[in-house]
Amino acid sequence: MTHHLADRTQPAAPATGRAAPAEESSETGAASDWWRGAVIYQVYPRSFADADGDGMGDLPGIRARLPYLADLGVDAVWLSPFYASPQADAGYDVSDYRAIDPIFGTLDDATALIDDAHGLGLRVIVDLVPNHSSDQHVWFRQALAEGPGSPMRSRYHFRPGKGENGELPPNDWESIFGGPAWTRSADPDGTPGEWYLHLFAPEQPDFDWDSPEVREEFRAVLRFWLDRGVDGFRIDVAHGMVKAPGLPDMGHAGQLKLLGNQQLPFFDQDGVHEIYRDWRRILDSYPGERIGVAEAWTPSEDRTALYLRHDELHQAFNFHYLDTGWDADALRRVIDSSLDAMRPVAAPTTWVLSNHDVVRHRTRLGEAPGRDRAASLLMLALPGSAYVYQGEELGLPEVTDLPDEVRQDPSFFKDNGQDGLRDGCRVPLPWTREGSSLGFGPGGSWLPQPADWAALSVEAQTGDPGSTLELYRAALRIRREHPALGAGTGVRWEEAPEGVLALRRTAGDGSAVVVAANTTGAPVELDPALTAGEVLLASRPYEGGPLPADTTVWWRA
Repeated sequence: MTHHLADRTQPAAPATGRAAPAEESSETGAASDWWRGAVIYQVYPRSFADADGDGMGDLPGIRARLPYLADLGVDAVWLSPFYASPQADAGYDVSDYRAIDPIFGTLDDATALIDDAHGLGLRVIVDLVPNHSSDQHVWFRQALAEGPGSPMRSRYHFRPGKGENGELPPNDWESIFGGPAWTRSADPDGTPGEWYLHLFAPEQPDFDWDSPEVREEFRAVLRFWLDRGVDGFRIDVAHGMVKAPGLPDMGHAGQLKLLGNQQLPFFDQDGVHEIYRDWRRILDSYPGERIGVAEAWTPSEDRTALYLRHDELHQAFNFHYLDTGWDADALRRVIDSSLDAMRPVAAPTTWVLSNHDVVRHRTRLGEAPGRDRAASLLMLALPGSAYVYQGEELGLPEVTDLPDEVRQDPSFFKDNGQDGLRDGCRVPLPWTREGSSLGFGPGGSWLPQPADWAALSVEAQTGDPGSTLELYRAALRIRREHPALGAGTGVRWEEAPEGVLALRRTAGDGSAVVVAANTTGAPVELDPALTAGEVLLASRPYEGGPLPADTTVWWRA
């Protein structure tokens, strides 16, 4: 099915790299809906910038580099977890949701970062981890210390084991990180006790969201950060908080292979939507259009759309697009199905190619020369909101040869069917051509950087018109300036040769952009009528004629 682009409801902001203000339009009285077309940049704090020289990125380091992000042209910054944590899973095991882990800085550093970002026109989205806490969280430690029957145990999933002496897990659920999803606790006297549920690492016990205390605690956590000025929350494992009543057995092993393919008793339960309706009321009670973004692995785009009904969240990650290869037919199908699924709930579609959990797309898509640039330019032309993972604007590849002794991904140390190689996309960024950590900080870096990353550094690429960094800067500037790009709900597909995607986006004033992406391995002749306009941007040098292999071009129609 083909669709025409809906009119944008918000005029483009000036090409300054700054976000449009969250104000009401004087013409329509409607809110700006900044998030419908926003480009949101993910910062992985460990690996972005290090201010104190300990080799670990931190909040002062991020704060110092905010002008770079404003100049890049993004609208918002999403910060992966920086909360107090034993770091069993790189901060996704939170021990205190209102405190900053000392390796990242202080609460004052977080407040200063938020204030500086707003001064540069950047919004700030922070990670929220509501499915589970750290096993060092005061609630969980108290639950263990007080033993069976403790009111604190009702805030987690504690259950007696099966078997003659309770020696078997309560059910057959498997952890995403491998092995059973249950660990047996010890009673205060040291004897084996009840089991507790952890869908991830044993250091990450799952909250029981049937508990009123859990629900009230997270309401308070939301308000704590909203009061400090954050513009929204990326919700980790947004599909996982509610479990099926009675925690029924799956009945078979190999459950990891089913993720995202079918309904599971521990993921995407309908009860999560009551939670998000509650949270939406809190978000809406604050000025400035604060948003919620779901990390929700669901069996279909239609199931994802349920998280985005008018009284729930604002955005959800489009993992179905991320999982699609560089193939014109497959991309067209997922683009159409994604747009079709979001339209009934009037939510923007999101587009993402890389993040801190997947192989960087330059490597994942095959490393054919220029393919990552072509994929990036296609993504940034699609209607809705786009996410950029730190370093993809530099064209960084996955680091595939890290020594085993430096790896820190917890799944690397477990036999769970995963590759356990997420460290390869988390190597700290190169900022300069020289230095012990290529400008990441005054010391070393917690993961070693490849020597050839000096040529991919911000310093090396700035001002080079053929660099990936300058391509992103140009794309984000044009995306902001041209009324046919950014927010929207559909595209019009144009006739194109096999292996080529060709689409048209048209604004309310009649101006249009034509985009063509050649996913084949050879140059392709296009209809001259399609390419008659001015070339706005190309993923590789292009002056007309056949469209080169693995190339995307934007034309002013």
